[in-house]
Amino acid sequence: MSSNPVEIGGRLVGPGHPTYVIAEIGINHNGDLDTALRLVDVAVDAGCDAVKFQKRTPELCVPPDQQSRERDTPWGRITYLDYRRRVEFGVDEFRAVDEHCRRREVHWFASCWDVPSLEFVEMFQPPCYKVASACLTDRELVARTAETGRPLIVSTGMSTGEEIARAVEGLDRTSLLLAHTTSTYPCPAAEINLRMMKTLADEYGVVVGYSGHEVGLQVTLAAVAMGAAFVERHVTLDRAMWGSDHAASVEPGGLSRLVRDIRVIEAAMGDGVKRVYESELPIRAKLRRVR
Repeated sequence: MSSNPVEIGGRLVGPGHPTYVIAEIGINHNGDLDTALRLVDVAVDAGCDAVKFQKRTPELCVPPDQQSRERDTPWGRITYLDYRRRVEFGVDEFRAVDEHCRRREVHWFASCWDVPSLEFVEMFQPPCYKVASACLTDRELVARTAETGRPLIVSTGMSTGEEIARAVEGLDRTSLLLAHTTSTYPCPAAEINLRMMKTLADEYGVVVGYSGHEVGLQVTLAAVAMGAAFVERHVTLDRAMWGSDHAASVEPGGLSRLVRDIRVIEAAMGDGVKRVYESELPIRAKLRRVR
């Protein structure tokens, strides 16, 4: 996979550069600011390059036929619309997130699910944006997000090839990154299809990465070995916590191992040029009998 790198917050993301590791906090904070800040710390301590949140306007994003449906939550049995309101952060919470991320020197950005949410997050001048897989066919949202002039990561889960082509049509390819993913939580290995990363890179000539929703770390590490320029995994304090994304998330210890092993894989990939290493010379002198 070959393409020109994209600069995100002063970091070059693309072939020949370290894998850009994104910890997806999303809504795994369950509407609690302290939990969100703890998750930022988990990501920084693990060595991640960025954390990502989600931002929605519930009245716009929850379909009318689902707004009054009730569900059991940590706040009791409430409507789905009220639940979505409970887990949304406002100005005060995101200001605290912004200040904390600046102190910890980690990038933060968001996937915005509607135009008012995009306008809200824009006040924090994030280094990039992500278009969630669920929003890939929202052409107005994609266009408005691109109009900010910030690098744009577009996630391609639950989408056909034709839908992806329409979504990226007219976008600036020099600041576009595509994330291969399958939108199943958690995702079985047989449905991940990592070779799709090369298909996207060949088709569009842009930086390609992987957003994982599987259980375990193996597939994400394989994605790095196959050339993913960035990877994203959901992070949680405890996979048993209440909420829709926790089961497909990585706990703190797992996130630390993931970043550690990504860096080992990067070091091991090399440049493809055959050489005899200095460390081999004593072994060569000892064991080579025919020269």
